[in-house]
Order: sequence, then structure tokens, then C-alpha cells
Amino acid sequence: MKIACLFARLDRMPMVKLLAPFAVGIALAARFELPLWFLAGAFVVTGVVALLLRSGAATVALLLTTGFAAAQLRTPEITAPREINTLYEVVIEGFPVERDRYSVADATVRAWRDPSSGHWNASDARIRLYADSLTVLRDGSRIRCRGRIQPFRGGAESYRRLMQRRGYAGTLWIGQPQILEQMESRAATLHHHAVERLERLPMNPEARAVVEAMAAGERRAISTELRTAYSRSGMSHLLAVSGLHTGIVFVVVNVLLWWLPLLRRGHLLKNLLAATSVWLFVAAAGFPPSAVRAAVMCTVLQTALASASEYVGMNALATAAFGMLLWNPAWIGDLSFQLSFLAVAGILAWGVPLCRRCRTRRKWLNSVIDAYVIGLTATLATAPLVSHTFGLIPLAGLLVNPVAIVLAGVVVFGGALWMLAPIAPLAPLFGWVTGKAAEAVNALARLTASLPGGTAEWMPDKTLTGLLYGCFLLATLAIWCREPEKRVSLPH
Repeated sequence: MKIACLFARLDRMPMVKLLAPFAVGIALAARFELPLWFLAGAFVVTGVVALLLRSGAATVALLLTTGFAAAQLRTPEITAPREINTLYEVVIEGFPVERDRYSVADATVRAWRDPSSGHWNASDARIRLYADSLTVLRDGSRIRCRGRIQPFRGGAESYRRLMQRRGYAGTLWIGQPQILEQMESRAATLHHHAVERLERLPMNPEARAVVEAMAAGERRAISTELRTAYSRSGMSHLLAVSGLHTGIVFVVVNVLLWWLPLLRRGHLLKNLLAATSVWLFVAAAGFPPSAVRAAVMCTVLQTALASASEYVGMNALATAAFGMLLWNPAWIGDLSFQLSFLAVAGILAWGVPLCRRCRTRRKWLNSVIDAYVIGLTATLATAPLVSHTFGLIPLAGLLVNPVAIVLAGVVVFGGALWMLAPIAPLAPLFGWVTGKAAEAVNALARLTASLPGGTAEWMPDKTLTGLLYGCFLLATLAIWCREPEKRVSLPH
């Protein structure tokens, strides 16, 4: 074990070294505020010193300043008034979710009326819109109503901060008396077409609800009982299109197109088709933020695979994270961004090396082992953060999750393939395969949730969660300090 081996590996991953101080600067901006003139002066001074003297300390200070300034300048502004009873014009985004006595949907405030002057002001603030059972909400519809936007008050403080980072102004409750005008949207989005195509598949309603959730990000038909089972079993992440689902499409497409590099310029076509497939899947799911970030990571990783560099995977992940945080520094506190980054980092740092260690002479067995190891490392990498956020440790889910991920892979790819090519004669086949896989995931979630002792209630604080990830980081660095094995090929 040599420290020189660690430095040699880090030299092959320059973006990893750049990402760390940049992310620290963003995190510091959440606690402190500095004058813009000071940040500008520090940026210029540290940049000049880093260029002229090639100082590593100056480069770190430059990245810290850049992250701090980016976070302070890109703080989302709420462009809609709160605690004021006035007129609003809102547009529904996505399919509403029906509850027992109300429905809820995400919406964007396009304009609001100043009660003092009567003028309408443009806005782009997002809200969580609630409506009574008599009000029908539809995706894309435009509603002019009277109401009062209330700040988020319920739930944990971390949830309220998360919604603020995402640009949400608060919540708005409406009913039939408050609605002045409601105009339906005539334009059908790709997400609409995707959900409509999935509805044509012959399967039972509960399985269809799960298929729509995993393949198209549509969760309106999932029952409360099934949501609870997925939550207690540690499988709730399967019901929302995220980095996991995008990664499944990414991996399966690359596996199916393994033969293309055998053709002339086939490797270029393979990379293009894989990246296109990932983005089409994200578009069909309605561009959820977590899936968009995962698609960016997959696109960068696809470029990394084309270069065939040994350690380029982690460097590509750091490049994607750096670019996304530069575009929107608030994502560093977004739970979906954190889970996506940790899962992929865990797979690259631990999952891939373990898969190489577990190789056998049987290819089918290697595929099973790889799927389980990848799922297990992703689950373990995100377990501390999930426990810190939700206060649950799905003990049984840690072992069952990899199996559930394999079944979810069948649902996701089968649904994505049907959305891309809805060939009517093949509908019974697609419906049977994806439906049975969805039923198996549901049964596994209910069984895991019902096991005695399968779930433990534990919510570690930020300090303990940070210590756990610090231990993971130290263990990873220790492994990287090992000298790579030397292999000598003997002549036959």
C-alpha cells in the first residue's frame, strides 16, 4: 500500500480533484454571505496567482471562491407574492395525483395581479397546487383563480429547504368558487403519448400503475397501501423515474448494442444510439429533474466509454456533477441529486471492482452476480442518506433491493421499448412480461414490508451521516493506495 499509488490514480481523475473544493464553496455559501466586490476581488487574485505561480493552494482557493460566488449569485428568487389574497394564473405541470378528498399537482404561476394597482406581473415561480374533489385538474391546463400562496409549513425542515431550492414558492388551495376561468391544453406532450401507449398494454390495474410509474414517471394510480409497502421495504425509489431507471436503460442499451463496434464506425453509431435512447426515455418521463441529471451523467459516461480509459468513469461522473452544479448550485442540497451521485460513485468505486473479482467461467452466472453486486453497492452507498432523510433502515431491503432492481429493469426497459415501438400484435407479449415483472416487484415489496424486524426506525443526524460517508471515503482511498496487479501474458 503506497500513497504514491493514490496520487497516481487521482492524477488520472483531475475533475475529481476540482469538484471537491468547488462543492465545499457551494456548501459554505449556504451558511455565510459575502459582499460581491470581495468575491470578485478574491476570484481575480486567486486566478492570477494560480496562473502565474502555478500554485495548488491558489487553485483550491479559486475553486472555493467560484463555488461560493456561483451559489450566491444563483440563489432562486420567489417571483410570486405569499400571504396575499389576489388573482393568479397558473399552468398545471404533469398528471395530478388523486387523493381521498383532494387532488394535488405541480404548477407554475405565469402571472399574478397586484391588488394595489391592478396590474398583472409575470412570474415563473413553482407551487404545489391543491384542489377539492369537485375540481378536475389536467396536465397542461391553464387556470385563472383567486387564492393565497402559503409557505411550506408541514413536514421536516429539510423538506422545506429542498422545496425552496427547487424554486417552489409554497402551496395554493383552490376550489370551484375560487376558479374564474379554466382553459384546457390542446397540445399533447411526449409524456402524454407515452402514458397513453402504456395504458394499451393488457395487465391488471395495479401492475399497470407500477409500470406507468417506473417507465413514464406517472404515479397517480398507485394506491396508498402500495406506497406504504414500498416505503417500508426500502423500495420507494423504484416508483419514481430517477437515476436508477435512466441507468437501467443506459446499461441495457449498451448490452444490446455490443455487436455494433464490429462494423465499420460502429462504435460511433453505438454511442450515438445509446445516448439518444437515454434522452428519449427521459423525455417520455416528462423530464423529471433527477432523470435529467442522470441523463447528463450517462451521456458523459458514454463519451468516457468511447475513450476506453481505465479510470475515466469516475472522472466523467465528477465532470457531470461539476457542470450541473455550475449551472444550478442549489442542486447540491437536492436529495435526488445526492442519491444519484452517491449511487453511481458507489458503483464505480466498489461495484465494478467487485464484479471483476467475482468473475466465473459461466457468462450467465456473471450476469446474475453483476446485477446483484451493482444493486447491492448502490443500495449501501445511499443507505445512510436515506436513513437520515426518512428515518428508516430497511434491513431486509438491503438484501432484497438488488433482486427488486433486476425485476424493475425488466419493467423499465419493457415499458420503454413499448413506448418507442407500440406494435399492436406484440401488445399481449409486452403486457404479459412487464405486467408479471411489476406484479413480482409488488409482491416482493409487500413481503419485505411485512417481515418482523425487516425495518428499523433510526434517523442519524448530519454529523453521524457525515462520519459514515467519511469512513466510506477513507476506505475507498485506502483501496486506491494499493498497487495495481501486474499481469504478464505468457506465450502459448
